[in-house]
Amino acid sequence: MKVLRAAALLVLLTAPAYAQKMPDINLIPEVKSKTPEEIERDKQLEKAYKDSLRKIPDAKGSNDPWGAVRSSETPATHAPAKAKTKTRAKAD
Repeated sequence: MKVLRAAALLVLLTAPAYAQKMPDINLIPEVKSKTPEEIERDKQLEKAYKDSLRKIPDAKGSNDPWGAVRSSETPATHAPAKAKTKTRAKAD
């Protein structure tokens, strides 16, 4: 049983050291500079995108399915009555 515990302890202690020896992986690749043709193409795509957004019609009216059920006038809400406060006499 002691041998099993010792082996488990050895594995737990060597795992961080093994992780440090892993190969260095660059998750963020180097960004390449764009050519003038790519920049021009990006500008054209951006212009086409903005033009397509202008073609979308504005939303008219609300999208309230209960709008016909509710009355257009809302009832006046009454302000809650203020509670009377009693003053306490100081006891000396």
